[in-house]
Amino acid sequence: MLKILFAFFILVVFACKNSSSSDKIPVIKTPEDLRKWILDETIKDYDRNTFGYDLKFIRQRKTPILLHDEKFKSMVLVSPEYQGRVISSTADGLNGYSFGWVNYDLIASEENKPHMNAFGGEDRLWLGPEGGQFSYYFKPKTSFEFDNWQVPYGFDSESFEVISIGTKEIAFFKKLDLTNYSDKKFDIVISRQISLLSSAAWLYNHGVKYDENVKAVAFESLNIIRNNGANEWNRESGMPSVWILGMFKPSPTATIVIPYKGGPEATMGKVVTDDYFGKVPSDRLIVDPKVLYLKADGHLRSKIGVNTFRAKPLVGSYDEERKILTIVEYTLPGTPSDYVNSIWKIQDKPFEGDAINAYNDGPLDNGTQLGPFYEIESSSPAANLKSQETLEHHHITAHFMGTEEQLNLISQKILGVSIENIKNAFK
Repeated sequence: MLKILFAFFILVVFACKNSSSSDKIPVIKTPEDLRKWILDETIKDYDRNTFGYDLKFIRQRKTPILLHDEKFKSMVLVSPEYQGRVISSTADGLNGYSFGWVNYDLIASEENKPHMNAFGGEDRLWLGPEGGQFSYYFKPKTSFEFDNWQVPYGFDSESFEVISIGTKEIAFFKKLDLTNYSDKKFDIVISRQISLLSSAAWLYNHGVKYDENVKAVAFESLNIIRNNGANEWNRESGMPSVWILGMFKPSPTATIVIPYKGGPEATMGKVVTDDYFGKVPSDRLIVDPKVLYLKADGHLRSKIGVNTFRAKPLVGSYDEERKILTIVEYTLPGTPSDYVNSIWKIQDKPFEGDAINAYNDGPLDNGTQLGPFYEIESSSPAANLKSQETLEHHHITAHFMGTEEQLNLISQKILGVSIENIKNAFK
């Protein structure tokens, strides 16, 4: 780990030299220099909401890993101590806007909370299902109540092991021994790789020519789970799924956009699951013939989901105030598949869950609030795996900042809806 730290901070030196910072950067040649660097306070104090601010904040407490392009404009901040999650990213260097939501108070406390630790981050890995007879979050024979809910420590608060690292890619490893609600044992190995992508290449693959005046960053998490036990994972024992959650900063003008497939409910199921935390009010969820709009203002706790028959592999959000278009692409099988159901109860249909979810944070009943933030979540199909078989799930996050005209070309081509339509959805 010391070698990893040393390699990272050499990268930070080059990044700072390529930034507009005029601060004096100490020369790092030995591990002792590195220890001094970690405690050094001479680096520029970046403004809140900038990538430099988040980089310094994490650096003062945990091991930050920086992925970057050649010009140190597109950068991604990752940390092994925070379960190999992407903390944040930027499209405009250290002084650029930081896209991820970070729970500064929780991280600064350096304390682990009961039930879960909402550290934040743009891409973190959980395993589904959360509720039901195959849940990994409730002990056998307990009631599905908040007091009994616990995110497994292996992917809530324990570190992931770094197995390889480069300037544009880092890979992690984690071994889990879990027991589900039905008292079945699961020996699971997780492999997770975070890669900085070429935004221009990603857009090209979707039929969009990259405009160099648009600020952009894109990264991918490749998540692989392996059945490391002797018994098959199936409908009788329960089957885990890869569950990727991205947390972003809300605003009064932020709207989540979920394109979906039309068709009769008799064969494709309902258009949207909108009652995870009580039915979402009609002034916060709009169901158009081809797209769903959900407010992402952080003012009302609400969650929606789209099933395997209706889901499309691309979803997004637009923040009118900040002129940020975010698009998430994820692995979606070509044919309908089993997806775990995470509702907190014993279920008649435990494998008819959602492929894609969106969440808007808001106050809890007791008046407290985790965020505010909003989430875009993707899931893999349920992992029907024999011993030593694997399942992989890709999750790509891309951010674009520019004029509405520039962003409209991207939104219409990839999400199938104009920026104007997104802006006016709730007006």
